[in-house]
Amino acid sequence: MDRQLIIPRIILILFVSILSACSNLAKVSYQLDPATEKSELELATLIDSIQTKHQPKTQHYKVDRYTPLTLSPGDRLVVDVLDGEDFSGIYEINIDGMLNIPYVAPLSVLGKTVQQVETQLANHLIIHGMLKRGQVSISCRIQQWSAVRVIVSGAVFSPGGVTINNRSIEHKTYMQTQKSGDAPFERFLTTAIRSAGGVRPDADLSQIQMIRNGIVSTYDIRGILEGHYFEDIALVAGDQVVIPSLGVTQNNLMRPSQITPPGFQIFISNLSTPADSNAQSAIGEHSRSIPFGTRLLRGLISANCVGGTVSTNASRVAILVTTDFTTGQTKVVQRSIEDLVRNHNRDEFNPYLMPNDGIACYDSNVTNIRAVARTFSELFNPFLLLSSIGQGD
Repeated sequence: MDRQLIIPRIILILFVSILSACSNLAKVSYQLDPATEKSELELATLIDSIQTKHQPKTQHYKVDRYTPLTLSPGDRLVVDVLDGEDFSGIYEINIDGMLNIPYVAPLSVLGKTVQQVETQLANHLIIHGMLKRGQVSISCRIQQWSAVRVIVSGAVFSPGGVTINNRSIEHKTYMQTQKSGDAPFERFLTTAIRSAGGVRPDADLSQIQMIRNGIVSTYDIRGILEGHYFEDIALVAGDQVVIPSLGVTQNNLMRPSQITPPGFQIFISNLSTPADSNAQSAIGEHSRSIPFGTRLLRGLISANCVGGTVSTNASRVAILVTTDFTTGQTKVVQRSIEDLVRNHNRDEFNPYLMPNDGIACYDSNVTNIRAVARTFSELFNPFLLLSSIGQGD
């Protein structure tokens, strides 16, 4: 073969071999062995878990299925019986829980749902031969939910019986013109708590008990303070609500809310200089009414016990008369105004005020000495005047 043809062919063969080797090298460089691939997968999973852990979580609250409200004395029902006009009408449940329908024996409906009353009335009419089976068509609907009385006890400011879902006469008159339907928004657990003066700061909102017909149910309503979902159960006549106490004050409950008091009144006395009476000290109804969560120092400011001349008023003394809601004992707390201002961030030194607490202010030593001097001056001035008159004679 011609040497001039062999050399180009050899060069071509070498070039093709080099290209093939590079191609295989490229393929090998991107292939991972199983062990390396597994380790990289674990690393990616670890990084993903770390990123997920630090992402903000959205908490979902499960909403329980609505439980139909049961009937109480005073509730009004609209009863329609097809081909039974004598039984149809608007009926109010008696105080004994009985439903009286013409030509029908009294039906006990207390604690039953509207649907249960429908079934009860249909069975009664069939059993007593007033209507034939298969031809009974009955509709029972609520026209108006009545006010109910329940008992609230435990860690509330005014325990005892409360009436909830009170309606105005105008509203009751308007509801009588409606064929059916009523939304009793003021017949729920939180309304009963609020009607009992609101919860105390030691209340355990996670273990609220509702007793109905001897059966105890426990509810957690802490979500009401944070705007989260909670189960606000509807109440019926005779229910009992018990709010346990934790025995300690919780600062998150010391603010106005749906279940705490919006405010309250305290007793104030500032019969001292620079004020000679409460009226002159501008202590009226507005200064005695303070928001829930107010501390002692703010109450003293409302009583005009803080401020004025530093040399005479800085060393004034204040007292707080309060009742321990866990023991029922009255306590008297004394604080220096100046020390109170310096330690206003200390809970034990600047306590929260409670309903019906009393605060009073005492003068400083400088003011007391000045008052004594003025008293002596008023006492001896008449004698000096008489003495000067006698010398003139």
